[in-house]
Amino acid sequence: MSAEAPRRPSVEAQRAAGQSAERDRVRRAAVLGKPIAHSLSPVLHNAGYAAAGLTGWRYTAIECAEAELAGLVAGLGPEWAGLSLTMPLKEVALVVADDVSPVAAALGAANTLVRHPHGWGADNTDAPGMVDALRSVGLSTVDTVAVLGAGGTARAALAASRDLGASRVTVYARRPEAVTALSPVAEHLGLPLSYADFARAAECARADLVISTVPKGVADDLNPAWRPETVLFDALYDPWPTPLAAGAQAAGCPIVSGLDLLLTQALHQFAMFTGRPAPARAMRTALFDAAARR
Repeated sequence: MSAEAPRRPSVEAQRAAGQSAERDRVRRAAVLGKPIAHSLSPVLHNAGYAAAGLTGWRYTAIECAEAELAGLVAGLGPEWAGLSLTMPLKEVALVVADDVSPVAAALGAANTLVRHPHGWGADNTDAPGMVDALRSVGLSTVDTVAVLGAGGTARAALAASRDLGASRVTVYARRPEAVTALSPVAEHLGLPLSYADFARAAECARADLVISTVPKGVADDLNPAWRPETVLFDALYDPWPTPLAAGAQAAGCPIVSGLDLLLTQALHQFAMFTGRPAPARAMRTALFDAAARR
């Protein structure tokens, strides 16, 4: 009796095996910056991979200075899907990338590098993440925006203001030349921009939306006359609440923190890196639990 020919796996079994192999294939991503040890991004992304069943994915933190970024990116193997970038790498990323998204080009900064078949693409998820975070507290449109500070996060604030329909943005800063440096960004976005000295920053509460981008302690002595209808986004989250946020909260203002932005911009990155929708609830829980333990 001849031996029976081996039975071929069904189409369904082959498809399931292929999906399993895809899930288990080693893929890597990381957050880069200097310093970077404090970053909560690994907590966020790894929680997302676990919730999505991406067992072969790993997200780490790598300390990297500006001069080191090009060499590091060039040396990454095919298993690398994407990089999250924090200070001081957001501007040099535009030079390292093979192509640059319109929003990153407009802002002159990228917080994301994504692996494409033709190379690395630079993008910016800070601006859409800021819009998402603000919409989560019910803000759909604004007329006037006050931005405290004129650094890197202020660029994302300008793009978010444009996307929310702002007709006027006032930037409060100590150095007028810092606001002058933002002018090309505002012009590219088609956004009217004006400068006010930081000594007048308590006037910010007259705006529909206040976006504070200044470092820890800089806005602590401000005492704006908050209106309940004004929304405050404070880019800080450690410690929380800041004196600025506590004052606005006491007046009944909706508040968005830097932790909210860390989550929403990461949701965009997760989808870019993996090609899948981000499991927002699992990532939010992991992030806020980790922040509470600090």
